[in-house]
Amino acid sequence: MKHTICFGEVLVDLLSDKLSQNNSEHEAFTKFAGGAPANVSVAIAKLGGNAYFAGMLSTDSFGDFLHNALKEQGVKTDFMRFTDQAKTALAFVSLDKDGDRTFEFYRDNTADLHFTNSDFSSEWFEQCDIFHICSNTLTDERIRKTTAYGVEFAKQNNSIVSFDINLRLNLWPNNANPREHILPLLKHCSIIKASKEELEYLAGEQTGEEFIADTLNNGCELFVVTDAGNPMHWYTKNAKQTLHPKKVTMVDATAAGDAFVGGLLYQLGLQNLTPSSFSKLCDNPETLTTIFEFASLCGAHAASYKGAFTSLPNEKSLNDFRSALWATHLITLKAANF
Repeated sequence: MKHTICFGEVLVDLLSDKLSQNNSEHEAFTKFAGGAPANVSVAIAKLGGNAYFAGMLSTDSFGDFLHNALKEQGVKTDFMRFTDQAKTALAFVSLDKDGDRTFEFYRDNTADLHFTNSDFSSEWFEQCDIFHICSNTLTDERIRKTTAYGVEFAKQNNSIVSFDINLRLNLWPNNANPREHILPLLKHCSIIKASKEELEYLAGEQTGEEFIADTLNNGCELFVVTDAGNPMHWYTKNAKQTLHPKKVTMVDATAAGDAFVGGLLYQLGLQNLTPSSFSKLCDNPETLTTIFEFASLCGAHAASYKGAFTSLPNEKSLNDFRSALWATHLITLKAANF
């Protein structure tokens, strides 16, 4: 089986035990491993996929914690690098009563920003079918150039590039314009996933549909738009499809989007894709529908549990979750027809 490389930040999520509107002075925080690309790598690995995480870790105690956490979840860490010149990034996470979260980041010159072009190796891409990135490695000039180099390196080796926008504006400098750094990268990415709000931000004065059409005409082959528990849409050059996600009680949205992306890339990884076979897959709406139903179920699973790595499904937990949803659906149908 070929492998997927998830590149970028792995950091410590410190999850509050209080709702975000509660200003109790006795607030406590629990340590979880997190970071969007790291979450995606864990999602793939827990489902049984072949996932590598590539990024820079600090040699501090938090870095050791993150390294061990990834290995424990089955992620291959051969492509990780380590530095004693910077500390681990932290994210303080608060939840509201609906499970939606807010982040307060501590990421000034942290270890994840120290990955350089020379840290990549051509050997990584010999059996790599998907190279996955997020926009959090575009916030600083050094790591932005490294990300662009990695994308170019992946494409030269016939890997498919996946880009989850995952925009966190409070990670960017106050005078930065994230849009001007994200847009040039899109034409190099075969798969792009954006939330509804991220699409509106990127589209600027265009409509979302116009922006997606232009992006598909400039190199992208699959554009995915999610909207929490509302209908999601995906677009190819020749089709548009809509999926209505399963309704669940939101517990913690922290890793729901990453679980969705992980489920999507896991399913695509089973295809042992090449750029040409991926193009053919994008012309097969029936197969894409099955893949997105699976990815959506992974996202719903993660939203139903607290934490990042801990909320991501494995094969058994996903099957149990699917069965529970189906049983609830049958009970609802019986009650409606009573």
